[in-house]
Amino acid sequence: MSVTSFSDLPLADRDREWDGSAAEQRVRKWAGAEDEPNEKYRDAHVWYDTDNKDNFTAYKLLIADVVDGRLTAVPRGVMAAGAVMQGSRGGVDLPHKDIDRVKSHLAKYYAKMDETAPWERD
Repeated sequence: MSVTSFSDLPLADRDREWDGSAAEQRVRKWAGAEDEPNEKYRDAHVWYDTDNKDNFTAYKLLIADVVDGRLTAVPRGVMAAGAVMQGSRGGVDLPHKDIDRVKSHLAKYYAKMDETAPWERD
């Protein structure tokens, strides 16, 4: 199990809509990962199961989309992932040891957006 490395992706406009399913398809195409995941595909997610990295279902917390041909973090995608980490939509099933690292990864994007991650708010 692993948290992806923080890639410091550029941020999309804050008002950009987030459609995770559509973003998933664009990321697969951009990464050349239509048949199986690869490293470029992995960079769009915050967490993946290293034991099953050849399966798309091993990747969780998609936060990026392809904007003008570049992999780009989408603020509403980051916020959706943050909400899931707080239990929204039933939460996410991750190993306990990875939760703090996932939150740290997401918090870096919140900071880029001049926001405070939900778990760091009073």
